[in-house]
Parts: sequence; C-alpha cells; structure tokens
Amino acid sequence: MQEHEVIYQSETETYDRLIANEDREGNVLRAIRTIVPNLAQVDAADIGSGTGKIARRLASQVKSIVMTDASKAMLAVAEKHLKAGGSANWRMEQGMNENLPLADHAVDLLTAGWTICYSTSSNIPNWEDNLQRIQQEIARVVKPGGSAVIFENFGTGSSVPDPPDFLTAYYAKLELQYGFAHTVIQTDFEFESVEEAAALTDFFFGSELSQEVLRTQVTRVPGFTGVWWKRY
Repeated sequence: MQEHEVIYQSETETYDRLIANEDREGNVLRAIRTIVPNLAQVDAADIGSGTGKIARRLASQVKSIVMTDASKAMLAVAEKHLKAGGSANWRMEQGMNENLPLADHAVDLLTAGWTICYSTSSNIPNWEDNLQRIQQEIARVVKPGGSAVIFENFGTGSSVPDPPDFLTAYYAKLELQYGFAHTVIQTDFEFESVEEAAALTDFFFGSELSQEVLRTQVTRVPGFTGVWWKRY
C-alpha cells in the first residue's frame, strides 16, 4: 500500500482505475437525488473532488458544477474525463477544504466525498479545529436553503458497516455538534478479475485486504459509505 498523499500526486491514473470499479449501482448519485431532488436547477460544488468520482456523475444532472482539490494532478484526470464526456457546465479551482476558492453563497449543493477525513481523523493533531474550519467554509459557500452532503468510508472488505476507529469521533461530531443527518449506503467494488481486484486493493487499502481477495477468489469487494447531509 502506498501513502495516499503520494498516490494523489503521482499515481492518479491507478487510483482512477480503482474508483472506476466502485459503486457500479449508482448508490452515491441516488443518495444525492434523495436529498436534493431538483438537481437540474442546482449550481453545485464538489470539494476534494480528486479525479471527479462524484463530479463526473453530477455534471450531466446539474446546472453547473465547480470542482476543487489540493492536487492539480488529480484534477487533470477529472478534466480529461469531463472533456471526453462532452460536458461544458463545469470548472475547476485548486484549493484546500479549509480555505475554499469559492465565493460566499455560491452554490445550492456542496458535496465532499472521502476528503474531509484527511484533515479530521483522530490521529491528526488539532483535528477538531480543522473540522471547525472546514464546516465554516462549507457554511460560507452554500446558499441559504442549500444543502451539503458528505461521503466517507464506513467499511471496506467487511460484510457489514464497519467504520475505521480513527474516524468515528469525526463522524460523531458531524451529527452531534454540526447537525448533520446520517445514513449508510452500500458501495461495493466490482472488478473484472481476481487479479485486478487483488492488485488494486493492495495498491490503496493494503495487503490484508488483497490477501483476503486472493484467498476467497472474489471479484466483488464489499464496501459501505456513510452519508451525512444538512440544509442551511
């Protein structure tokens, strides 16, 4: 398993191959539609967008979307996909979640998928201050009456939801301090072969999961995603 910070700068294409196999059923987009049914009327932002896992699905559904990420390399992959898909209602800005390069009250919908956790896991000094700053930024850029939807890891390789211990304090604060509602959706990885499943899970999640894939000879790896949402 490589360090995720390295992956997001120099292994973007391999990372993109991994996430292309996640949530083939479209449960992430379905969750967003449940929270914000009128997507066609929405100006959206996807922060920590990476290679555009969420933004690429939203682009054809919303009026406009802006993607932000700290990594130019990740945004370059997202740009390639969006241009190939023919969408023209998007733009990109490089920036951190703690200091979003967006105007006040700029969007009706803000999504943040698998990104805030990198500043708010309990093994990071001052993680609570980081979370407070990010929440302030979200509140600043979402229009009154708009919504924010946060997606985070709620277990990979387990047959039941099993959130990482180092993220549970952050998740609790989203609900108890910041007023987010919460549910869990299934977002399995489905690979073309056992060999691909083992290689890509080892690349991102490490040898414990990849060895289990090889032992069980599966091409579908269970995954769960926590969903938190709030209206402003």
